[in-house]
Amino acid sequence: DILLDAQSNVASAYADLGQLEKALSMERDIYSDSVQLLGEDHLDTSISANNLARTLCELSRFEETKTLLRKTIPVARRTLGEIKDTTLTMRKTFAEALYRDPGATLADLREAVTTLEDTERIARRVLGGA
Repeated sequence: DILLDAQSNVASAYADLGQLEKALSMERDIYSDSVQLLGEDHLDTSISANNLARTLCELSRFEETKTLLRKTIPVARRTLGEIKDTTLTMRKTFAEALYRDPGATLADLREAVTTLEDTERIARRVLGGA
């Protein structure tokens, strides 16, 4: 767990330096290792999935982002709950992948809006008005 945390920090540093491909390679390994070592229901696995999804989205790999999050958001909702910040961030990233994709359909855009509105409603309820 400490090793995964350290690797995650290095991957974040690469991303911050704009070395997204290096970050992506590490984040793929971290997510895979998290699933194997901690299980898909663990908070750290959801966090590593979210980090991987963010980098994929930043690299405009929208299909991969959506595929990953379609698999991991339901797990996060079930294990962490709707109101956990990790779950909310994953849903925001999913919506971003939907609306940023140049091949987005009208249905994709509607799903993005619905997801963002729902995420905002939950965040306001939990965190209070901004």
